[in-house]
Amino acid sequence: MSAEDRIEQAKTLYERAVFSGDASVLTNAERGLDAVEADAALARGRILHARFLTERANAGSPVEDPAELTLFERAIELYRALGDARGEAEALFWIGCLHQVVRRDNETAVPELEQSCRLAVQVGDKPTQAEALRHLGIAAYMAGRLDEARERLEESSRLSREVGALPVVAANMVGLAYVAAAQDRRADALATLGEAHAIAEAHGAHAIVRQIEQARTEI
Repeated sequence: MSAEDRIEQAKTLYERAVFSGDASVLTNAERGLDAVEADAALARGRILHARFLTERANAGSPVEDPAELTLFERAIELYRALGDARGEAEALFWIGCLHQVVRRDNETAVPELEQSCRLAVQVGDKPTQAEALRHLGIAAYMAGRLDEARERLEESSRLSREVGALPVVAANMVGLAYVAAAQDRRADALATLGEAHAIAEAHGAHAIVRQIEQARTEI
């Protein structure tokens, strides 16, 4: 049910309660609006995260917006109350992503990402599972666990291909190239970046193209 439908339903249930005296319908109205609020909080938090990434990519010094974490935590609170495990898995991912990307705190990020991945598997949410695995792969790489990083990133890519998220595949391949370089597989790293570049260009993923160019320079 869309947000518009939920809001319209709340209006209808309000009228039923007022005119028929049946207050029991108000609980359903409130749950519907809680779902709308949860989705809106998650979406607004993602926008703040994207703003941070954009500012960082433009060679700026982005500052964390404190509202981002508050929005994701509110989303989790509402999704849990609604029994929406899919929504909870996605919100957990974004909290983990915030700690890893914005705060550079993998110690805090990893448990959130792992829980997100477990919930995503339970509800069959492959996009969220793929994103969680991607960031767990990054954490493993940063900790020097190269085999684990490769495994996580490859599984993320497999799932992303299944759901047609090819820009995510290209982003994962950048990570896989760094892993290959760290394992003294430079030829594999450059070949991986070449494939990633083709995918990113084909899908207009210009930010990923810039990451590929940077990786080529570093490798």
